[in-house]
Amino acid sequence: MKSLLGRATDPKSAEKDLAGEVLAIRGGRPLTGRVEVKGAKNLVTKAMVAALLGETTSTLRDVPDISDVKVVRSLLEVHGVRVEDGDEEGTIHLDPSGAVTAHFEEIDAHAGASRIPILFCGPLLHLLGEALIPDLGGCRIGDRPINFHMDALRAFGAVVDKSYEGIRITAPNGLTGANIELPYPSVGATEQVLLTAVRAKGVTELRNAAIEPEIMDLIAVLQKMGAIISYEPNRVILIEGVDSLRGYDHRAIFDRNEAASWACAALATDGDIFVGGARQQEMLTFLNVFRKVGGWFDVREDGIQFRRGGALKPVTVETDVHPGFMTDWQQPLIVALTQAEGQSVVHETVYENRLGFTAALNQMGADIVVHPHGIDAPDRRVPRRALEQAAVINGPTPLHGADVVVPDLRGGYSYVIAALAAEGESVVRNIGIIRRGYEKFLTKLETLGADFDVVG
Repeated sequence: MKSLLGRATDPKSAEKDLAGEVLAIRGGRPLTGRVEVKGAKNLVTKAMVAALLGETTSTLRDVPDISDVKVVRSLLEVHGVRVEDGDEEGTIHLDPSGAVTAHFEEIDAHAGASRIPILFCGPLLHLLGEALIPDLGGCRIGDRPINFHMDALRAFGAVVDKSYEGIRITAPNGLTGANIELPYPSVGATEQVLLTAVRAKGVTELRNAAIEPEIMDLIAVLQKMGAIISYEPNRVILIEGVDSLRGYDHRAIFDRNEAASWACAALATDGDIFVGGARQQEMLTFLNVFRKVGGWFDVREDGIQFRRGGALKPVTVETDVHPGFMTDWQQPLIVALTQAEGQSVVHETVYENRLGFTAALNQMGADIVVHPHGIDAPDRRVPRRALEQAAVINGPTPLHGADVVVPDLRGGYSYVIAALAAEGESVVRNIGIIRRGYEKFLTKLETLGADFDVVG
């Protein structure tokens, strides 16, 4: 990899500083080779928070080197948790014995755009009697209301006070088990209940819970710590509160979002990518769609190989909570669908405004029409939601280089893959967001044969 000034640039060095960075990408080259995926961002960050609940040190393995992990690590350290790297790469040890209350300013300074501070609430209430939450950030993919979290905490007996600084939550009488039914199977709210209920007095029954693989892995972490948690049919989780928990030793579930992203990159660029660490069971729904589109995959002991199996075909997809098609999978898939022969439809039912990234794809030559209020169809299987949108993708359309700005994590990855599939040179700005969820992103791109420069 060379810079635009002609000087050699080490992608491993570039990985360390991607804040205001820009990639100049020359496309039209298939991505081929092998990449490895580590632990899931959506589990690792929550397991790190869970370490606050233990009375002894926890060990977490396969931790990816991504910015979201760095944010949680700094927040834990602000609260007095000692976090140390283990001898094995990707292993960290978390010692909560020195936990203390932090100030709004400290939490805000270390949280940045992350929404993770809200999940500190339950553990901190048990440990210190209070929790502070500054204004929450996160990807700009629509409203992510925190009322599910606050309502759940109130059900446990917490007192929520709002001020100009943020939210202060206390538990003057301790926390007790509750009967909670979520209006939507929110992953974040389910995590909140789990992290709070395990030390609350009595039994908590959570109905309409999220059941994503990362949720099941978090339950496994908590069970290792001494929690008593059972899962019943129809999205019901029962948690019997215990008096104390110990530390855990856990290897995180693989990141199925990253695995699916590289699979879509193989489709979009007509490449051949082996994703080491990917497993079939957690990706069943994605693999079915991948095959319908015209993709070919081979499940092996140590991962899954992805490539095209012929001409790409149009599909209709509805995003949904697990076991449905994940919302994080639709953005890179849409890039590949621009090269399918016919009309595809993607119904986004989980987050509003998550199809805004398609405007840049149209700038690159795609033919995508977004229906801001969704599309009714007789064969719809996922219940319609007021916030849903739909994208109609007509293909195949040749993509060409453009100057685009990354809007969010998955959209940003999709821009990079679109640029790699396009003819000519593209400029992709603000790629630092991509490091929130993709470890060693530039190094992996270079390994797969991408032609790009780091600018600035």
